[in-house]
Amino acid sequence: MVVIATAIFAEQQNRVVQAAKMRAAVAAELNPIRSKLEANINGDIQLVRGLIATISTEPGMNQKRFSDLARNIFTERSRLRNLAAAPDLVVSLVYPLEGNEKVLGLDYRKNENQRAAALRVRNLGNMVLAGPLDLVQGGKGLIGRFPVSLSNGGESNRFWGIVSAVIDVDRLYRDSGLLSQVLDIDVAISGRDGLGEDGALFYGNSHVKTADPVEVSVFLPGGSWIISAIPKGGWIDTPPNAWLVRTLTVLGGLFIIVPMFVSGQLMEERKRNIQVLENNEDQLQELSHRLKIALDASQIGIWELDISSGKLLWDDRMKELYGLRKDAREVYEDWRDALHPDDLQRAEQEFSSALLHGASYVSQFRIRLSGNRTRHIRTVGSKYIGASGTEKIVGVNWDVTVDVEKNERLEAAKRQAEAHSAELEAARHRMEFDALHDPLTALPNRRYLDEILAQKHSSAAKQGLASIFHIDLDRFKEINDTLGHAAGDEILRHAAKILRANTGDDDFVGRIGGDEFVIISRSGGIEGHDAALAQRIIDAMSIPVTYKEQECRIGVSIGIAHQARLEEELTQVLVNADIALYEAKRRGRNRCEFFTHSLKTAVFKTKQTADEILRGLEQNEFIAHFQPQFCPATLDIIGVEALARWDHPTKGLLAPYAFLKTAEGINVLAEIDQRIFEQALFQSTRWEASGIDIPKISVNLSYHRLHDEKLIDRLNQMVIPRGKVSFELLESISFDESDMTVLSNIEQIKNLGIDIEIDDFGTGYASITSLLKLTPRRLKIDRQLVIPILTSEKQRQLVASIIDIGISLGIEVIAEGVETMEHARILKDLGCHGLQGYAFARPMSANDLANFARERRWLAA
Repeated sequence: MVVIATAIFAEQQNRVVQAAKMRAAVAAELNPIRSKLEANINGDIQLVRGLIATISTEPGMNQKRFSDLARNIFTERSRLRNLAAAPDLVVSLVYPLEGNEKVLGLDYRKNENQRAAALRVRNLGNMVLAGPLDLVQGGKGLIGRFPVSLSNGGESNRFWGIVSAVIDVDRLYRDSGLLSQVLDIDVAISGRDGLGEDGALFYGNSHVKTADPVEVSVFLPGGSWIISAIPKGGWIDTPPNAWLVRTLTVLGGLFIIVPMFVSGQLMEERKRNIQVLENNEDQLQELSHRLKIALDASQIGIWELDISSGKLLWDDRMKELYGLRKDAREVYEDWRDALHPDDLQRAEQEFSSALLHGASYVSQFRIRLSGNRTRHIRTVGSKYIGASGTEKIVGVNWDVTVDVEKNERLEAAKRQAEAHSAELEAARHRMEFDALHDPLTALPNRRYLDEILAQKHSSAAKQGLASIFHIDLDRFKEINDTLGHAAGDEILRHAAKILRANTGDDDFVGRIGGDEFVIISRSGGIEGHDAALAQRIIDAMSIPVTYKEQECRIGVSIGIAHQARLEEELTQVLVNADIALYEAKRRGRNRCEFFTHSLKTAVFKTKQTADEILRGLEQNEFIAHFQPQFCPATLDIIGVEALARWDHPTKGLLAPYAFLKTAEGINVLAEIDQRIFEQALFQSTRWEASGIDIPKISVNLSYHRLHDEKLIDRLNQMVIPRGKVSFELLESISFDESDMTVLSNIEQIKNLGIDIEIDDFGTGYASITSLLKLTPRRLKIDRQLVIPILTSEKQRQLVASIIDIGISLGIEVIAEGVETMEHARILKDLGCHGLQGYAFARPMSANDLANFARERRWLAA
């Protein structure tokens, strides 16, 4: 801290000395300038005073006399630019006259700019110096105004007037040395009009005044100026010898600090060494104590052998291990005689080798104790040079009998575990086989197929392009349902044998589902191979199978897809084969179909339609349209049929043929039926509230919905007016007596007050027995039977027979497809109860139907 304080003080003193030197240098340059300014200004003023003295003696001098006197003044080395005399404050004398004619006759008392200054001179009776000022003639000047008085011969003088003299400032600055090129200082002058500190700055830069300048005063007649100066470039904060002073200070500090620091480090080192010695002593004592505890706890015996003298030292624990008394002699023979005969030779060889080669001594052997007891000893030793330079070997012995016996037990357990592991490995292989194979047919299962499909292209490339056969058994469900699952299992085993018999050893044959099989053949590249293999399988599967004296006939549908290139994923090939299988089933089963891109396009189109149907259900795009039904006799509306329409956002209004099959395939037909039914009930309520009489509404009921066990529960939750609603069942539905769910639902539907109608009668399975069993309220003759009655007598007789059957059974008959009024006339004559067709009205929206019924437009038609 003392060194730092000294350095700071020396730095400050050096700065003070440097500042004093610089200020003295500035003052040395500034004083001559100040002296010249005072001398030049006072010299010019004295010249003017001489002229004033002459005027005092010749108050009536004319312009010529004034000019002659003034010319003499101007010939001197003065800085005067012009002179003017104003007797009684009116300018009447000017020099030089040329260029100043306008000044003649100027009355100071009447001039606003000059009056105050002139009166001040008159009143004070002293010269007044103004400026520097910007002159009208150009440039800058100092204006000195002198009062002129005439002596009255007594003590008082009479005021004569004013003499004004203009001093050229630029010449004054030049003559005073302010404009010298060799000046090393920046100068600023303030005190305009001789006001000293109170005057404004009129020369130099204002920053000089704020930079702690050297200032001197220039004393003028009637006032003073302040001259301020600083070195060019400003004051230098860092003296030129600053680094020399700092270096000397640092060196002086080092002479003081370094010895002190070195002494301190030596003292600290000494203290640390003393502390280390004390810690080592404590650690040695603690280590010795721990070693004693460890040896006692571990029951390790320590021995040492002097190789040159053969002297052997044993501690008490060693003697205890070998069963010797504590006062027993300590010789090599004690150890050798205790060794087990089976280990004697090996133990002595290992010990001799350690002594001879100087290697670490490690050995394990058995010793015999009294009572025919045996103890296992492990020993470790190391050779070293003692303090006297003699070679010694020191080591330890400890009892490992328990460890050896435990290892023997562990080894036996290991052998047993290895045997058990071998059994588990065999079981694992069996489990893996079971996991990857079908237990019924022993063919690979779907999991095995997934692994095959996931194989890399590199492995597939060695085998060639693949063909995949997706196989589905036809009529398998009928056999399973009629003859039982045992018969079905026998059919599956039979099918597996046929597939394996007709494929190569390198082909993959697997069962992936109930009655589905897959073949992956790497011989698909051979022309005609796939078709021949498929035909062999179809032919073999067509041969009847006898099961318990029952002849079972099955068929097989096969979809085939070929891998076009090695990069094509087998999973995609399987998808393609599935598409081909779907086409084979659609075309009548018991056949094979090859995958084509047109098939894929059709499937994608169906999928797109399915996606749009699902979206349409979410967006409530399925709406009900209504086609009225009429009485043949009165032409009154006797009911309407609710028909499903799809209000597609881009394709417009679509009829059921555009979506019905796809909707049935994705199991949403029942939901569409339900929504149309709900809309029909809602519109019926609206029509009734509007005073429009619609006696009944017919709604289609699909087979899937009729087969739904929860149908009645849903209907019970709805408000359905009794006798107002009819469900139309397609005649294509098979009303099998064994289908108890369908029959039960139909009966409960009737109990809810809902009528049953048979739609499209004459084109399906309905029989007289079915009509008697179902007892529908009405049936509808299909339009395919109605349209030809205009031209076909047989067709007319057929329709007449259906109407007669309905009348005889008490069932109302409604004819569809009434295209013309002639159709209506014929059907009326045949006794038909209702007419529905384009001759009267097309299907329409609920609002249009309301207007249609209100305006009775069909009568005009």
